[in-house]
Amino acid sequence: MNYSEAKEKAASLVSKMTYTEIISQLLYNSPAIDRLNIKEYNWWNEALHGVARAGTATVFPQSIGLAAAFNPSLIGTVAAAISTEGRAKYNQSVRFGDYDIYKGLTYWSPNINIFRDGRWGRGQETFGEDPCLTATLGCEFIKGLQGDGEFLKAGACAKHFAVHSGPEKSRHFFNAEVSKKDLYETYLPAFEWAVKKAGVIGIMGAYNRTNGEPCCAHTELMEKILLTDWGFKGYYVSDCGAIKDIYAHHHYTETAAEAAATAVKRGCDLNCGSAYQSLVDAYEEDLITDEELKKAAVNVFTVRYLLGEFEEERPYSDVPYEKLDCEEHRALNLKTSEETFVLLKNNNFLPLSNDKELKIAVIGPNANNKTALEGNYNGHASKYVTLADGIREAFKNAKISVEAGSHLITEKKNSWSGFENMHSSGVAAAANSDIAILCLGLDRTIEGEENGADMVGDRQSFFLPKTQQDLAEKICDVCENVIVVVLCGSPVDLGEKVRNHAKAIIHGWYPGAEGGTALANIITGKVSPSGRLPITFPYGDSVLPAIEDYSMAGRTYRYLTEKPLYPFGYGLGYSKFEFSNVRVLRKVKSLILYVDVKNTGDMEALAPIQIYASVKDSRCTSPVHQLCALDKVSLKPGETKTVEIFVDGYWLCAVTDEGERVYPDEEITLYVGDRQPDERSAELTGSKILTVKIL
Repeated sequence: MNYSEAKEKAASLVSKMTYTEIISQLLYNSPAIDRLNIKEYNWWNEALHGVARAGTATVFPQSIGLAAAFNPSLIGTVAAAISTEGRAKYNQSVRFGDYDIYKGLTYWSPNINIFRDGRWGRGQETFGEDPCLTATLGCEFIKGLQGDGEFLKAGACAKHFAVHSGPEKSRHFFNAEVSKKDLYETYLPAFEWAVKKAGVIGIMGAYNRTNGEPCCAHTELMEKILLTDWGFKGYYVSDCGAIKDIYAHHHYTETAAEAAATAVKRGCDLNCGSAYQSLVDAYEEDLITDEELKKAAVNVFTVRYLLGEFEEERPYSDVPYEKLDCEEHRALNLKTSEETFVLLKNNNFLPLSNDKELKIAVIGPNANNKTALEGNYNGHASKYVTLADGIREAFKNAKISVEAGSHLITEKKNSWSGFENMHSSGVAAAANSDIAILCLGLDRTIEGEENGADMVGDRQSFFLPKTQQDLAEKICDVCENVIVVVLCGSPVDLGEKVRNHAKAIIHGWYPGAEGGTALANIITGKVSPSGRLPITFPYGDSVLPAIEDYSMAGRTYRYLTEKPLYPFGYGLGYSKFEFSNVRVLRKVKSLILYVDVKNTGDMEALAPIQIYASVKDSRCTSPVHQLCALDKVSLKPGETKTVEIFVDGYWLCAVTDEGERVYPDEEITLYVGDRQPDERSAELTGSKILTVKIL
């Protein structure tokens, strides 16, 4: 069913409703209208990295880990698997008459906000700090989720529109002030691509204000940019409770009725929350018209028609229950997890042989922490492989000891003997082992979405919590061979002592239900690590701009002025790659590159190809360089493949102070390699990149 046909059917259905019935359908928990054969429908569902909050589902790596894979096609495959499981769940829900929350086909994913500040607790939900990476992966996720059939397989929803990435504690009343240049150069591209290139069917508005107006009732963002300039066809939904914020916290209107009416008039079709109940008052006070209400209702019912809800034979109704966390999806999950781990340091220590009789101590609060595999906005797998489980299974000839060694944050109060300190148990295990694998980091109970608890939300420091730092340093004192594995959705600085002592450092994000097996496969060399950092890692004591400051000056690799701990795009593997013979074919203002990529190592490996552009234009300033295309290719030892890469002209433009994207009037320099072309990255990898100038 095409959009026009669905909209026509929706308009016909809405024309038969009373104004109170129409208003009822603009709430996320829309009631049934029996006389029109409309079932109740709950719009709220989540599928950030697997179908969430609705029982068993494959738990893929958290979004920031998916970004670290630097593999667009893989993201699309993962999203397609998620929507398959979503249809399986939906079919069962309909079968048993369950239309409650988290049972529908409208998934409020992906989160394509820019992770501009590593302290933001929800940064783990994003695809990182770069506009091109975020836009590219976001489009692949949306297309994979929505499918390419006659009907939508599921409805994706890009969030949070727009200029939203912390601080968590003040998001309900905060005003993000942003320049036109930063708006169009950094904060909007991923949303523009989601609309124009992926055909996303939903957009969610943010809690905060942007330049003075609430994002769910924003004249410029919604009416001008989204609807007029981009021609968005779909539904716009408020973040949950955001309409209430308009009058209660932003004080943009005086009453709930005024807030609800203003939001609908400016394009917010659906309310997650209850504020749209006040549309009845707004209608009776002549604050909103029949036509404005009908327009919103037509938008939401168009989506329901596109999903096939009203078909005599529902599309995808043959997707069986057995698809949930099935063997096929678990295999995909393992492959995906393997690609997300980033090897940050390796003193020629990894990979380890697993046929020796070693004594290995697996130590740390994340050694057996299932929650640290999941991330947030998660489902629940039928089986989890913790880091300790994975190591134990891989090293069957070794003597494995497992100790927590510390809690994630602070030592806990024991009613019998005061504070419980576990350091000595972890230190003892390390002292009596050949190798200590330190499993450190955080989980969603520490970093995540603001929920009223002081310790949940944004981070205050990039260092580990003190109890973990103390444990790590003590273990370095007693064990020569230390491997550090960090599970965290944001940057971590292990401190100079641990960084220098560790033989290897691996950042694993929140790696999903198969995370333990993936880690073991990397440590033993069954696979070569191929993850790359989708965010910059600053030193823990770096002086950063205030998190409330939305200027991009000094932020992310594109505008960084200080030397980072680890740069964006960085990561090591067990093989190295040689890039040569770049050929450029111009296609209007876009480019097609052909590059020969050779695996110069002695094991099969995935090569993450990163293309950066340095743009010079007399009319404005631009980043020193910026990612403009990416791909990934598998190569056997000594193998060379010619890879074709499309570079969209969008990423070769400069952005003026007025926010206009212009093709440069001077040269473009392209950098081709498996990392970004900064001195720090070259210093760490010891490799070179290929440079091509485009006049």
